[in-house]
Amino acid sequence: MAPLSSIHCHSYSYSSSLFSSSSSSINGQQFQRINFSSSGIPKRLLPAKVFSQSRKNSYPDVVLMQDGAVAIPVNPLENETSFKKVKDGLLSSITSAKELKETAGFDMNKNESTVSITVVGASGDLAKKKIFPALFALYYEDCLPKHFTVFGYARSKMTDAELRNMVSKTLTCRIDKRENCSEKMDQFLKRCFYHSGQYDSQENFTELDKKLKEHEGGRLSNRLFYLSIPPNIFIDAVKCASTSASSANGWTRVIVEKPFGRDSESSAALTKSLKQYLDEEQIFRIDHYLGKELVENLSVLRFSNLIFEPLWSRQYIRNVQLIFSEDFGTEGRGGYFDHYGIIRDIMQNHLLQILALFAMETPVSLDAEDIRNEKVKVLRSMRPIRLEDVVIGQYKSHIKGGITYPAYTDDKTVPKDSLTPTFAAAALFIDNARWDGVPFLMKAGKALHNKRAEIRVQFRHVPGNLYNRNFGTDLDRGTNELVIRVQPDEAIYLKINNKVPGLGMRLDHSNLNLHYAARYSKEIPDAYERLLLDAIEGERRLFIRSDELDAAWSLFTPVLKELEEKKIIPEYYPYGSRGPVGAHYLAARYNVRWGDLGIEQ
Repeated sequence: MAPLSSIHCHSYSYSSSLFSSSSSSINGQQFQRINFSSSGIPKRLLPAKVFSQSRKNSYPDVVLMQDGAVAIPVNPLENETSFKKVKDGLLSSITSAKELKETAGFDMNKNESTVSITVVGASGDLAKKKIFPALFALYYEDCLPKHFTVFGYARSKMTDAELRNMVSKTLTCRIDKRENCSEKMDQFLKRCFYHSGQYDSQENFTELDKKLKEHEGGRLSNRLFYLSIPPNIFIDAVKCASTSASSANGWTRVIVEKPFGRDSESSAALTKSLKQYLDEEQIFRIDHYLGKELVENLSVLRFSNLIFEPLWSRQYIRNVQLIFSEDFGTEGRGGYFDHYGIIRDIMQNHLLQILALFAMETPVSLDAEDIRNEKVKVLRSMRPIRLEDVVIGQYKSHIKGGITYPAYTDDKTVPKDSLTPTFAAAALFIDNARWDGVPFLMKAGKALHNKRAEIRVQFRHVPGNLYNRNFGTDLDRGTNELVIRVQPDEAIYLKINNKVPGLGMRLDHSNLNLHYAARYSKEIPDAYERLLLDAIEGERRLFIRSDELDAAWSLFTPVLKELEEKKIIPEYYPYGSRGPVGAHYLAARYNVRWGDLGIEQ
């Protein structure tokens, strides 16, 4: 794990050098390549543009490459002369000061970039509790570019000072508690501004655009919009931001929060609407669980440790459990939650994304597309979920220690006859050579006995185990288990069997434990910090691609429709309990015992 203070932040300074050169051979002919930097000059002035207009007259032998470079055929004795002649000619054709100044927003004296981050829905809870604190943490660690501005945009009437006051209440000096934190906080808040407007108003977004340009000061402008708003107004906001407030000379990216629809049809419609105004490369669908430290560590654990990769298959793994539990109910969010339920809220995105990362084949590289390609293959290999492989539940009122805990339907925003599940367990299968027959058990619920998110990998029994008699009839006691605790109290531990010291032969079940708080002194960064930084840097590895989203919905939509059409009544479980009994029967059907219910945690 990389401590927060050592997060690698990419440099945002742009090189003043416009070209580099290298030698290559094409069909036996020696060529000298000139590679031009697109960060230093506008797109319309790149060699591919100006060269195509003049090569017939001035440079008949020069070859225009697909990547925008040019290749000059040379003889060994003419190498230097040919290279210099064409280089100087091309540079003179694209670097005239007059032409550069005429290019919109481009000034050779101001070729630095700036990033404008607009939080759409700035007055909401997510923005106040997660997004602004994450941006401050990145600023504190010098991970943001030299020139950046944060704008809040919402319907609420508010001044810049009022926004700063609101944001300051949620910022904390948690990182190492350094002495200069309050000074950094003041500097950060001075870069925060506010603009009030409607989410469907082109005029309001045009006004925002003017304000952004004032702060960008003629620099190369890059703009990031974070949509922290309800999904029913996504498209209006994207349309206005794209047409009225996108960057004229840099990149424009939009972070979209879940839910990404509520079934295959609505998700496809949302994607289609987004792509009317944005390219796929501009859309960053965020699932904050993919930014969790232990989830990101999955591929490191597996692919950089020889002891794990050979075991990562049906030959050695008996089952995999993905467990999510919260020890509180909807607490006022019942109206939103009742429209989606626990399967859509947690299983279809958080847990399924973790499953895909866990089960994927080794990618060609760590490039975002290579990783996402492998995840899509896993999702497309999954067996359709049968209704009999799903258990749903809903928490009911319970009195414990003299305290009365409410039922789900006691929430005033929830209909009294609601059948929306607050708990679900499911058995999933991947029909490929690596995982054929291995049950992947998911379990997610609210108002349970504890709060946790973890991955539990239970290995097969040792064939012909010499020590079976020491475990008695319960062979599961001797099963090795790898546990990756995502939250809270992050840890990775492996349960092994060992001999208890002494003259007798008594076996014990012990843990080889990597407890993050004990091993690392630095605090683990929040998931939003990592994901915001990735979005600014254009790193898409931890964001969801459209075909990935389609495959995920294709898996869950049929069973969700069947549950709703048949009006399946959820099994009721007491608030603060371990969930419905049906979940244990589901696991037992596949000869599995839930790992989080054992004595040892």
